[in-house]
Amino acid sequence: MADTVFGKIVRGEIPCHRVYEDDKVLAFLDINPVSHGHTLVVPKEPAETLDRLSDESAAALGRVLPRLCRAVVAVTGVKEYNVLENNGTGAHQAIAHVHFHIIPSPTAAKDSASAGRSRLSSPKREPPRCEDCRRGVLKPPRGKSVPRTARP
Repeated sequence: MADTVFGKIVRGEIPCHRVYEDDKVLAFLDINPVSHGHTLVVPKEPAETLDRLSDESAAALGRVLPRLCRAVVAVTGVKEYNVLENNGTGAHQAIAHVHFHIIPSPTAAKDSASAGRSRLSSPKREPPRCEDCRRGVLKPPRGKSVPRTARP
């Protein structure tokens, strides 16, 4: 597998705004978010597609994804969200490293002045901070700690 931007982020060669980390999984805010709180969840194991990922890493993703979804809901205030994962370029996978998107789906504004935009997707709004997630929403597995956030 070729080295990817996610591999460099996992190794700490490229900074990111970390939301969660354990020995198998890293979650961080997307630098080109579709909406406020758009989070990427990647296994630390390099695998291009989900079918090439080890059972251990897949299980770790399965344990962490619901917790991260709850954190995104709590921090952004949205009730609906998408969890997306693409496998291969024909399926619109842009980076050849397994990754899940948690994308909050804010309710569309009702008035015509802000139609198509919501209060959560405003470019003036700050992204959620790791501290927001640490306020009891995200609890790492026993014996693990959530690291300090890497500031963008």
